[in-house]
Amino acid sequence: MYMAFFKNPLFLLSLWALVLSGVSVWGKPVTFLQDFRVTWSDSHIRQIDNQGTAIQLILDRNSGCGFASKSRYMFGRISMKIKLIAGDSAGTVTAFYMSSDTDAIRDELDFEFLGNRSGQPYTVQTNIYAHGKGGREQRVNLWFDPSAQFHTYTILWNHHHIVFYVDEFPIRVYKNDVAKGVAYPRMQGMGVYSTLWEADNWATRGGLEKIDWRKAPFYAYYKDFDIEGCQLPGPTDCASNASNWWEGAAYQALTPTQARLYRWVRVNHIIYDYCQDKPRFPLGPPPECLS
Repeated sequence: MYMAFFKNPLFLLSLWALVLSGVSVWGKPVTFLQDFRVTWSDSHIRQIDNQGTAIQLILDRNSGCGFASKSRYMFGRISMKIKLIAGDSAGTVTAFYMSSDTDAIRDELDFEFLGNRSGQPYTVQTNIYAHGKGGREQRVNLWFDPSAQFHTYTILWNHHHIVFYVDEFPIRVYKNDVAKGVAYPRMQGMGVYSTLWEADNWATRGGLEKIDWRKAPFYAYYKDFDIEGCQLPGPTDCASNASNWWEGAAYQALTPTQARLYRWVRVNHIIYDYCQDKPRFPLGPPPECLS
């Protein structure tokens, strides 16, 4: 059914060939038991293998659930493989994000997967909070069924830019333009978080589609947790060390292949970009949109 959303399937296959020809292995494996803690409703998070590398999140009428890393990190790269709720998931949100967990001056990098009515494309919303200010939402319709199998969702965060990836496809880039007066997360570490919860007042078609509790419980699956960054507390010079692999020349800008994939996503699958929202910004887009 998702072939209906491809603008050019042959071109997409050629892009996949480019990706697979240059796949790199990043990060280091961590386990849920060793590196994460349940933040709410531990009865709704289940380990589904003996190695602690895969878990199931549950949402029902009683509760959703959430978990977080035991450590905070300053720059680096995080990724998880996620299989989203199958079938009718309208009104649900599965979130994967980094956050400083500070109220007044919050930094946060969000993946939010907005549930759908059966047969419609899943929407992923990204948002960036920098120095306490958010409101930088972008939404992309995924070009595959993310409930059919696991896909990898990644956040790369360094001194040069923040990049959100779906598998190896960059779907969003936020540049460090502090020199131009643009806020950028660079002063405080962030933990890794995930939640599964009800949000039918806004999640699907702006709240028009409500959750169908007859379909509950709803399940999302996670595995292969990868984190590599400057763990806090840790060496004080780690975050400023230019020799960290994620600060290297290959990660300071998109490669030509990544840029091509990024353009394909932006042309064919983006459905909302705050930078283009003239009613919100009648005097012109925020300064980071001009990069």
